[in-house]
Amino acid sequence: MDYAPDNLLITGGAGFIGANFVRHWLSRPGTGPVVVLDALTYAGNQANLRGLEHDSRYSFVRGDICDEALVSRLMAEHRIDTIVHFAAESHVDRSILGPDDFIRTNVVGTHALLKAAKKIWLDEKAVRAHRFHHVSTDEVYGSLGLSDPAFHELTPYAPNSPYSASKAASDHLVRAYRETYGLHTTLTNCSNNYGPYQFPEKLLPLLIINILSGKPLPVYGDGLQIRDWLHVADHCRAIELVLTRGMVGEVYNIGGNCETTNMQIVRAICRQMDELLQADANLLKSYPQSPAARGKPAETLITHVRDRPGHDRRYAIDFSKASRELGYAPSFDLAAGLRSTIEWYLLNTAWWQPLLGRDYAQWVQSNYSAR
Repeated sequence: MDYAPDNLLITGGAGFIGANFVRHWLSRPGTGPVVVLDALTYAGNQANLRGLEHDSRYSFVRGDICDEALVSRLMAEHRIDTIVHFAAESHVDRSILGPDDFIRTNVVGTHALLKAAKKIWLDEKAVRAHRFHHVSTDEVYGSLGLSDPAFHELTPYAPNSPYSASKAASDHLVRAYRETYGLHTTLTNCSNNYGPYQFPEKLLPLLIINILSGKPLPVYGDGLQIRDWLHVADHCRAIELVLTRGMVGEVYNIGGNCETTNMQIVRAICRQMDELLQADANLLKSYPQSPAARGKPAETLITHVRDRPGHDRRYAIDFSKASRELGYAPSFDLAAGLRSTIEWYLLNTAWWQPLLGRDYAQWVQSNYSAR
């Protein structure tokens, strides 16, 4: 039976995937109110939601998902019937350097949300129907060999980083609240996302911005780690399908059908950046430090750096269950997705330039030192 969400609470809605989902959801005709809850840590940015303040269905609350009392109050005041939980610390490198924040946000924070949901929805029976959707990652499954079959929903968990371990723990909590208390939950495990509004420490925006400024393009180890790349717009459509058509208690893997090596991604970005810059004299003038402005290919900036500890070799997603049961299929092929992403960053310098402060530059330098 299909589910019709009325009033949504979207955690982490000022982050990369969360903000794209907020925009996607509010673009649908006839949708109800959306409350965005975000702590606005380093990767949370209200500029990701700029323009939505004029939509009467949208409201923003700055707050911590670990604050159970705040979450309970918001749920009661806004008669929330659906939580879409994006809020998470998500950068593996940061989890290696400082795992405590990942345990607090991803485990303790998720548990606080689940407790508030149980209180409002099950104990107080404040709404007729409800849904708690938890957004997770393919990294909980560990690493694949080159000939291994892709991750499916019954693949055993084997997380290899503090980040993936914290997400695995939160996944288990969501399952436990379904099995123990009867909370109506769904869960998605997605592959690597890319697209607009992604914080510049992540691979694709880092490459784009570094090419524009003529800085090295860091590649971990030999660059042959394999990932499945998922455009964030396809991910948002998939979550909508899970919310409205997904079965309570089910897990759905969401992939982009774009399995490729990191080195292939880097070279593809370089080629497309060269083409776009060389075709536009104004861009060449705006970015005089770029290789194209100096008559060189962007690939000359590729720099191999020390590999990350415990770096998983390959991820791959089998999304046949989501395809079969929900009608999901990615709409972006990799070339088109990369081109649209590059063009977005070229058109939105006012969004990303303020994010490149001294603290960010120092962090990148300390984590991508040449081997």
